[in-house]
Amino acid sequence: MNPLQSIHGWGRFPVIEAKGVAPLDMSGVKVAVQDHGVGGMIARGLGRSYGDSSLAKFVVETRYLNHILDFDSDTGMVTCNAGISLATLLEVFVPKGWFLPVTPGTKHITLGGAVASDVHGKNHHVSGCFCKYVECIELLTGPDNVLHCSRTSHPELFHASCGGMGLTGIILSVTLRLKPVSSAYIDQQTIKVSNLSEVLALFEANHAATYSVAWIDSLATGSALGRSLLMTGEHSSGNMLAGPDKHPITIPADMPSSLLNRFSIKLFNSLYYNRITKKEVKKRVHYEPFFYPLDGIQHWNRLYGKNGFTQYQFVISKEAGQEGMNRILKEIAASGKGSFLAVLKAFGKQNSNYLSFPLEGYTLALDFKIEEGLFPLLEHLDAMVLDYGGRIYLTKDVRMSEKTFRQSYPRWQEFQAIREQYGTIGIFSSYQSRRLGLDT
Repeated sequence: MNPLQSIHGWGRFPVIEAKGVAPLDMSGVKVAVQDHGVGGMIARGLGRSYGDSSLAKFVVETRYLNHILDFDSDTGMVTCNAGISLATLLEVFVPKGWFLPVTPGTKHITLGGAVASDVHGKNHHVSGCFCKYVECIELLTGPDNVLHCSRTSHPELFHASCGGMGLTGIILSVTLRLKPVSSAYIDQQTIKVSNLSEVLALFEANHAATYSVAWIDSLATGSALGRSLLMTGEHSSGNMLAGPDKHPITIPADMPSSLLNRFSIKLFNSLYYNRITKKEVKKRVHYEPFFYPLDGIQHWNRLYGKNGFTQYQFVISKEAGQEGMNRILKEIAASGKGSFLAVLKAFGKQNSNYLSFPLEGYTLALDFKIEEGLFPLLEHLDAMVLDYGGRIYLTKDVRMSEKTFRQSYPRWQEFQAIREQYGTIGIFSSYQSRRLGLDT
């Protein structure tokens, strides 16, 4: 067992003291649950969830459970230990002509974490969430109970575990359908957009694009409110499965948090927006900078200083898109707490997983450094999000109230009933689940 240590999520807030184990095999996971399950534990992969969803007084680290167990080269069906990273899957399978069917904005997360968060990507509007492509999972719900869950075997537990934030048990293995590709490159189009109305209209006009995402200037006001750079992409054709050598840069130490202020963010946003000098720019790029631009900067979370940051990601209904985003962006701009990482995407229809985040509409994710006055602002934004039929993303959340959670995730009671049915309440819990009233 590891001694008491300080751990945190990617946002580096909060920092807690925890103990844990890093089992070398499945039997080690069972022993950990047997010895430490009473009182609550949580599985922890690479620590890339932003807030407190993988924090607990006792954690089971899955970094050594990282093997590929089976692969069908005809169908692209792969079975892996849940601790394998998406980065490893890409490294192994892109040269063979296979890609992830859905990927979030970093490849440095585990396969089990992708399932537990039911992650989404730039193609949700056409492809849905990650778990749509998961055939089955192997789930440990107690020291002597391992279940194979799918849409036909323990289906209610499968749908609770997909997006269930690790609260239904420890995911041991995952069987996933990969996507065939003939190239490691993306044909990217960047469109310079002058305001919010235009970018929302362009999302609709480009609905058939496989991938779409917009960087948005969160501090622009007036007629420029919501000015953006909309990027769409398609997998390139041709046999180009190798990529360029990677040379990531590193943030060596915590930056002074004072460097991120209204003026520096406003300057950055202006420079970033105006780096595109034409209305439309088309080019072919490797999949790494298209899907994972921040992975090229190691320890980029240090940019926010020692106090850390939080990523606030919400979704509002499609019908409320224009009015809701307009109001919320005005509130953020007026607060002066803008974000130089602000990403807007369009979502398709919600799925049947109990706590999955996306619903049909628009989602905006913004990074805010932890500072005085931030949480009252976010509470105010929470109320606006609820007014527009929306919700906050659990994987990014670090401060949502129990009341907001229950209002925005209407199936939480069904989720709890499944946990109770399978006996996982009291064994698996996190700082987040306690904060949201799912565990005591």
